Amino acid sequence: MQDNIKLEAILEWLSDKKAENVRVYEVQGKTDYTDVIVVCEGNADLHNKAIANHLVDMAKENHLKVLSKEGVDTAQWILIDIGDIVVHIFLPQTRDYYKIDELFDKVRNRKPEEDIQ
Repeated sequence: MQDNIKLEAILEWLSDKKAENVRVYEVQGKTDYTDVIVVCEGNADLHNKAIANHLVDMAKENHLKVLSKEGVDTAQWILIDIGDIVVHIFLPQTRDYYKIDELFDKVRNRKPEEDIQ
């Protein structure tokens, strides 16, 4: 699946389960581990689990390799690694606490020679 089509599919699958406050961070050439970071949130741990399980199921159904999934048990911060796209699913308070959008904004806007502090 082409990268742009893959991202569109992932965003659609998140929308299927009513993921909220979805942000996409293009970080190609800025990180060693992925090209795109998607951040979203659910309104409860059960909602986050539903979003994550749907995303994993749809990825597998569409022959995308899920390299890793973490945090599904507690569902406050779930990470799903689909290679060149990493999806973070948060509870709103956890997302706010870690200021994750500020972090990924810094990563997205950094120059290769700069270190993130």
